[in-house]
Amino acid sequence: MGEKGVPNRRYMEEFQEEAARLANSVGYNEAARRLGVPAATIGNWARRRSPGAGAGDVALPGVRQAKPGLSELEAEISRLRKELASAKLDVEILSKATAYFAKGWR
Repeated sequence: MGEKGVPNRRYMEEFQEEAARLANSVGYNEAARRLGVPAATIGNWARRRSPGAGAGDVALPGVRQAKPGLSELEAEISRLRKELASAKLDVEILSKATAYFAKGWR
């Protein structure tokens, strides 16, 4: 059993996909009520199956992830902000490495 006496349940992949589709059409809470599954679980399934939720996605601090239903321009802006944050992190790492190695030459 899981926390608070709630049993750990395993759901088939097809059930999860259908539940995620239902949640996107009627909302997480309504889908959870209809299916008898916690709303948080359905939310996790829906987010995992949303477009752009790939395994290679890296969450960067200060960068909001694109939400389903945004226009193409907003999604492009979000992608560019993510790319900019990554580039800034690269520059910061390189500048610190340069400073570190410059100390050794003096």
